Amino acid sequence: MIAVLGLVVGVVAGLLVRPEVPAAVEPYLPIAVVAALDAVFGGLRAMLDGIFDDKVFVVSFLSNVVVAALIVFLGDELGVGAQLSTGVVVVLGIRIFSNAAAIRRHVFQA
Repeated sequence: MIAVLGLVVGVVAGLLVRPEVPAAVEPYLPIAVVAALDAVFGGLRAMLDGIFDDKVFVVSFLSNVVVAALIVFLGDELGVGAQLSTGVVVVLGIRIFSNAAAIRRHVFQA
């Protein structure tokens, strides 16, 4: 519950403060957000399965964001940034939908 509350507070603070993203980081922000959403949905699924661990969630959240950003950075350096970005979004999107389906099954018993 603390993680969800922290997420809500962070979103509200971001909307109110409207921070400016440096141009050097701008290409990595959407990928980092998708990676963070993957961790959040995974954490919610783990909570519903009764196996949630806050340390695992924090490590998963941070590592997902860092690894996704590093993959996109590596792709940019190799000149294939768009392809690797698409690959990261597809893989994380599949994981998000898989977790969403498991959450739906838990919530609606279907």
